Amino acid sequence: MPTDTRRIQGPETSNSPYDFCPTATSDPALLEKQRLDGRDSAQMRPLFLRAGVISQARGSAYIEMNQTKAICAVYGPREVQRREDFSLKGQLTCQFRFATFASQHRRQHQQGNQEKDLSVQMLEALEPAVCLHKYPKSQINVYVTVLQHDGSVLSAGILCASLALASAGVEMYDLVIASSAAMYNDLTISDPTVQEEQAVLSRVGKGSSGMLTVAFMPSINQVSAITSDGGIQFDTLNKTVRTVIDNCQKLYPVLQQTLVKHIEEKKKGISSK
Repeated sequence: MPTDTRRIQGPETSNSPYDFCPTATSDPALLEKQRLDGRDSAQMRPLFLRAGVISQARGSAYIEMNQTKAICAVYGPREVQRREDFSLKGQLTCQFRFATFASQHRRQHQQGNQEKDLSVQMLEALEPAVCLHKYPKSQINVYVTVLQHDGSVLSAGILCASLALASAGVEMYDLVIASSAAMYNDLTISDPTVQEEQAVLSRVGKGSSGMLTVAFMPSINQVSAITSDGGIQFDTLNKTVRTVIDNCQKLYPVLQQTLVKHIEEKKKGISSK
């Protein structure tokens, strides 16, 4: 048969790229002895943080928790645009977005319901930590974009946004530290991946199972927000909250050291000029 030289000849058969992606385990109880990435149930993923990654923003930060990656930009404080929004207390706005390529299945450019819910949850976690009374007639805008989604995206977004706000010089009562956990009966899984989240949430209604994210301010020992999903027994929930707060305490020095390093680099840049 004659071939069309103006077109690239593709193979006659092909496979979907999703065929090669690992699937979530069907039973979260199997994770008790050996998790998919080799961690034990109480172990968190390695954390990488860097501040000042976006030169055009007032403050910015980047976070990696293994395969969960997010970036945050903070703009403001700047004058409120609309007169009806005038207030002697400043305003904080949060926008949480997934990049179109962040998940296995391509996401839409428009903000979906999940992203809107996560934006509200992130705002509730960050707002108590910001001294908004110091910024009358002003607003501070926080934009978080998830570049790769592998679980615990809300806690990653809160950590990244908290560091970005501090790097922007916004006055805060304390840094907001967030951590997540998945629960299945008596099993608590710290810092779950997306496969573990799907496995646990698929068992909702078949026992005590669900997800929990806690936002905590360690210096003043206050919880700024708690978000849960699923059906969880009170005793299990109470025990998991204490575990997650302990995890937040462990993450606190990492954010402090990252912020100190960013300030030292900023000083060196100013002195060299």
